[in-house]
Amino acid sequence: MEDRLLSVEDVRLYLGVNRDTVYKWVNEKGLPALKIGRLWKFRKADVDEWVKQFTHKKPVAAKKK
Repeated sequence: MEDRLLSVEDVRLYLGVNRDTVYKWVNEKGLPALKIGRLWKFRKADVDEWVKQFTHKKPVAAKKK
């Protein structure tokens, strides 16, 4: 089942960033997270969607005739 919630450590490894960066992104950049007690949890689909906002796509060059 892929509906499992990710921990801060899971997100850190998934995105290849520091643990502090994950907390910073939650607080300053709007990374979607759930606070369950004292723990932060993340839905993978929400993390993926959030990352897409910051993905830069190369413009497609028009072909010359």
